[in-house]
Amino acid sequence: MVKLNKIYTRTGDDGTTGLVDGSRVSKADPRMAAIGDVDEANSAIGVALVTIAAGPVRDELALIQNDLFDLGADLATPIGIDGALRVIPAQAARLERAIDALNDHLSPLTSFILPGGDPGAASLHLARAIVRRAERSVAAVGDAISPSAATYINRLSDYLFVAARALNQNGAGDVLWVPGGTR
Repeated sequence: MVKLNKIYTRTGDDGTTGLVDGSRVSKADPRMAAIGDVDEANSAIGVALVTIAAGPVRDELALIQNDLFDLGADLATPIGIDGALRVIPAQAARLERAIDALNDHLSPLTSFILPGGDPGAASLHLARAIVRRAERSVAAVGDAISPSAATYINRLSDYLFVAARALNQNGAGDVLWVPGGTR
């Protein structure tokens, strides 16, 4: 269990931060950028949650927020640390099942979708865009992270896209891109 008695430690005043194994890295390190982007994605999901009614999407998002803390811990732990908290394949598999369950009820795509529609859907589209940035940040860390971490963050952006469509009346309320429509 995590116990924080003091929020500031002054140990990061020199521009470094500690990893789970006690080593220190620059706050500008790609690993720290990935952790920050995952944290931002989690915050965006929290904002989306205040607009989403009870139901399967809301329930899954609560699980996802916890998963994202697991992902942050995974990213903050160098490979090779025994007993480390790691994202596991079952977490991405759970997202795949949730994607499939929502996708079964969606109307087929006939165009690219503009972020918008229902307020919850619009919030999830924003969270999806942030997760896509987190994916790029995780990829920039390279093989210094667990493969399951990369898989999970990739699957999460897919889930958020499908969940946004589900909140948009199962796709009927999607805002469609009209190619060249403003010419």
